[in-house]
Amino acid sequence: MNREEILRPKALLPGAALRIVAPASPVEEAKLRRGTLELERLGFRPQWNEAVLARDGYFAGPAADRAREVAEAFAEPETAGLVAARGGYGTGYLLEDLDRLEPEEPKAIIGYSDLTLLQGLAWHRWGWVTFYGPMAAAGFDAGAGCPSGYDESSFLQALTKTDNGWRLPLKGETLAEGEAEGRVLGGCLTMLRALVGTDWEPETEDAILLLEDCNMKPYQVDRALMHLKLAGKLDEVRGFLLGDFPGCEPPVEGGPTVRDVAERLLAPLGVPVVWGAPVGHTRHPMLTVPLGVRARLVARGQGRLDFLEPAVIPA
Repeated sequence: MNREEILRPKALLPGAALRIVAPASPVEEAKLRRGTLELERLGFRPQWNEAVLARDGYFAGPAADRAREVAEAFAEPETAGLVAARGGYGTGYLLEDLDRLEPEEPKAIIGYSDLTLLQGLAWHRWGWVTFYGPMAAAGFDAGAGCPSGYDESSFLQALTKTDNGWRLPLKGETLAEGEAEGRVLGGCLTMLRALVGTDWEPETEDAILLLEDCNMKPYQVDRALMHLKLAGKLDEVRGFLLGDFPGCEPPVEGGPTVRDVAERLLAPLGVPVVWGAPVGHTRHPMLTVPLGVRARLVARGQGRLDFLEPAVIPA
């Protein structure tokens, strides 16, 4: 990764303004309000307008409106970060418009799932560190430490710690032992695959590659991983951090699982592999993982990420 400059957003201080945006699918108002209350409990100042509640089929409003909301959030001096309302589908419609922007300073982009596309653009176009973690109505709404909620400690470490690195227990399972250093990149497997061949091609060279998804059959995960492999995207990966892939049980009892697929395709690559971490789509409290930050993947036991540098700078 021959980037001249990695841009980190400012740390979130108490009272920091967070703009909730909906670049993908429609959001349930009740979940959005619960997530707003949780962000307030953490000491932040979440803000959103009625456009976030718009519905246009399976989109949260017309693409032009969604792109404008995100662009305005980037431009607001008082806004410290963007929190996605939820994922789903639709962020891809915004990429061409957002790619034309030249934001004055990086903002924290917080989310997962379809937000992988926006995070991929921010990294590829501007070199921004972003945050793969909970969304207002998909994580924050369920609460800290709760099923389908989020892990409060990792969220606050990622968004507020400016002095040095930290250790993140992954609560997973080692498929291939070892240690490796690289820049943590990746996100939702389906979205990363969708970026192959576009102007926002995923960067995986020398990366600790985070891959997660949900509700796929094991052979569909196999197909997606093979696509990345055949596209050369796995050739120079330093290590793999895999989610727990909920809803991906084999269609036939006793058939190959996603874990089996990962062990067969990734373990032979000779790099550390940790499986089953609660990242992205998970029924467990979701970890927040900064993307674009250098870290050491320690694949032993339940696995660990040692971040070697902070993800944010002093505000």
